[in-house]
Amino acid sequence: MSSAIPAKRLGRRGRPGYDLESLLAVAVTVFNERGYEATSMEAVAKRLGITKSAIYHHIDSKEELLGLAVDRALDGLFEAAGEAAAAPGRAIDRLESLVNRSVHVLVERLPFVTLLLRVRGNTEVEVRALNRRCDFDHLIAGLMRQAQEEGDLAAGVDPDLGARLLFGMVNSLIEWYRPSRHIDADALAEAVCRTAFHGLRA
Repeated sequence: MSSAIPAKRLGRRGRPGYDLESLLAVAVTVFNERGYEATSMEAVAKRLGITKSAIYHHIDSKEELLGLAVDRALDGLFEAAGEAAAAPGRAIDRLESLVNRSVHVLVERLPFVTLLLRVRGNTEVEVRALNRRCDFDHLIAGLMRQAQEEGDLAAGVDPDLGARLLFGMVNSLIEWYRPSRHIDADALAEAVCRTAFHGLRA
């Protein structure tokens, strides 16, 4: 399911200057600061400087906001996976391309990916997000398995474990990377791929 916000919903406005897109951006910021469960709609409204009723002009519930947010992150990752799956060449090259693109998704959608990686399955939306994350992990493991079969990945690496370790490194970027740091997405993706696929030892 795509996270694209329907045009008719984007056109709905409460207080002038606030549409669903800007509401979502602020809500994600507050969720990340306070934690989703600890954040009330009143807190989101206060940050926006509008009433709760103005928020409900755009969405039906806090959980709907969460769903839109985590789908924004997941859709980006699955788009990257789709590009990798459709690309020609060996599995190891498609895997490296997917890691590279995933780092770009993380940088471009940092608040949304951060929120995604903090969900714990306490709501229906969170369970669905975790299931989609598992599907993504399976795609990574499948590419790793194919790379082993093609002789480009060490046979002793368990694909499921390898997928978790590989994307554990990618996901750890949310803990320290900030756009204000003087490293762009290309340099960051290159560093991750170099470390993962070529190692640190000279």
